[in-house]
Amino acid sequence: MSFTFPFADWVAAYGTAINASSAYQAASAEWTHGAVALVVNGRPEIGLSEPVGIWLELERGVCHEARLVTVAEAQRAPFVITADYARWKEIVKKELAPIAGILQRKLMLQGSLAIVVRFMHSAEELVNAATTVPTRFLDE
Repeated sequence: MSFTFPFADWVAAYGTAINASSAYQAASAEWTHGAVALVVNGRPEIGLSEPVGIWLELERGVCHEARLVTVAEAQRAPFVITADYARWKEIVKKELAPIAGILQRKLMLQGSLAIVVRFMHSAEELVNAATTVPTRFLDE
């Protein structure tokens, strides 16, 4: 069974994958900075009619909640990372590292870059968790 990115079933499976990752738990044991929201810009030609937000309630190596939210809700997170669908696809496929994407301005960050860089290994483990979710992309 595969899950379609970035819909609710994929987000739920991603939350489960994060919590199943001992590497993420170890890398994020010190994370006390709140939720991270991922905003995927809309791409109507592939069936993503409007932007969507993915809310990850993260604390000390645990994902307490992973759910779809509106962009307005996502904007309330302490950390918001926004990118086009193609960029998120590159991240999920491990073709683009999230910190490199932020530094190259391929992803836009709202929140403290210093904190994000300090938790670079945590971000890498979030990507590793995403790669364990059997994913179907809308444009494939």
